[in-house]
Amino acid sequence: MFCTACGTENPSGSHFCASCGAELPAAASGADVTGTMTAAGSLPDVDSEFSAEAHQGAVDALTPGSALLVVKRGPNAGSRFLLDQDVTTAGRHPDSDIFLDDVTVSRRHAEFRREGSGYTVHDVGSLNGTYVNRERIDAAPLSGGDEVQIGKFRLVYLNAAVRAGAGAQA
Repeated sequence: MFCTACGTENPSGSHFCASCGAELPAAASGADVTGTMTAAGSLPDVDSEFSAEAHQGAVDALTPGSALLVVKRGPNAGSRFLLDQDVTTAGRHPDSDIFLDDVTVSRRHAEFRREGSGYTVHDVGSLNGTYVNRERIDAAPLSGGDEVQIGKFRLVYLNAAVRAGAGAQA
């Protein structure tokens, strides 16, 4: 049985993930629930149909000076991360504010820094780089709908300026 939060394989009959502690889904029919493994031994990427409309309630609830990152592709697709601090760290290190558990992500990969009324993403010396709208960057200011790629994770930056129907292009 695979954890839907982090992708770790757990013994059959487990109720919680041994790695991250998330509750594991119960088998609806009592049959063993397994994920499809790729040749690399990891769960396949999920490329969900991203729509700003699906997250509009969360965007509307944002306080001034905050923003939202939504995982569009990769493990945990659909997860949301609130940017509400002056500096938010992202990486594979367990102390990262945004913990992205995959070998394609450096331990200390990127930082989202509040600058003025928005955020700028900074690569902090990662091995595989940080990309905004598919261009490798050292630092880049973010606008609503921008796609940030960290390893195999693709996250969409949403702020109060993003309205329903104005999602990022694939």
